[in-house]
Amino acid sequence: MTDLRTHMHGLWLPLVTPFRSGRLDEISLRRLTRHYAAQSIDGFILGATSGEGMTLREAELEHLVAIVRDEMATGRRNVPIGLGLSGVDTSRMKERLDETADWPIDFYLIASPYYVRPSQRGIVAHFEALADHAAWPLALYNIPYRCAVGITNQTMLRLAEHPNIVGLKDCGASREQSIALLRDRPKSFRVLTGEDANYFEALGDGADGGILLSAHIETATFAAVYSELKQGNQGAAEAHWQEVAELTRLLFTEPSPAPAKYWLWRTGLIDSPEVRLPMVEVSSELAAALDREIERRVKVAA
Repeated sequence: MTDLRTHMHGLWLPLVTPFRSGRLDEISLRRLTRHYAAQSIDGFILGATSGEGMTLREAELEHLVAIVRDEMATGRRNVPIGLGLSGVDTSRMKERLDETADWPIDFYLIASPYYVRPSQRGIVAHFEALADHAAWPLALYNIPYRCAVGITNQTMLRLAEHPNIVGLKDCGASREQSIALLRDRPKSFRVLTGEDANYFEALGDGADGGILLSAHIETATFAAVYSELKQGNQGAAEAHWQEVAELTRLLFTEPSPAPAKYWLWRTGLIDSPEVRLPMVEVSSELAAALDREIERRVKVAA
């Protein structure tokens, strides 16, 4: 994309990675890509949390990106692709940026270093080193409940000044912090929520969109929430949101992306609900609840 900032808005899908018998399931991946590229989404995120990226080998990750881009080209609809990369070693992360520099992506989504608990000065130095080095733009991923350390607004505003840092996936779990960031950010710095259950609220606060696992299901409804709000139709947007608000809770009842994969398997979009350890497939209790909700939505749509 010539200017990613002009495209970084709306509904983005952090695509699940289908597996079968321990291997990347190319048939299901192509089916998924064709299906969602035809929906009202504005971009894909590949190999991040929802895509079980930390379990993917380098060759698998490259193959994943190539398949998705190839399917979009075949379908004649290309949307931006963000590649999830994370790590605690800045030097090794720079090597990964080099290794992926010629992949058909548009930007990287990079979380702050997990486990090592760096200072804010360390976070600034880490991201500036990566942004200086990367062939593609960077979007920050603030998710302190996974990384142990959050990115403060002061740090994000400083990083937003870097010409190669274009936006943020906001999973900071603090509405107060998010509102302050939206108020103070540069106009060109894009903020998309990654908290599915807070999507409607975040859009109302001024977020540019969302990166939502839940949008694998009822994609058009999630897209309609955004489009109706953009048109000033608050009532219509809220009505659409009420159609999916409970879904965002159900799909996170157990560790993600297992519930979403179960749903996609039961509805025929992927051939197996398989996840990679240490993730496990959904419990029998949740499977039954998901089956009931699938059946209910089929009846409503009929």
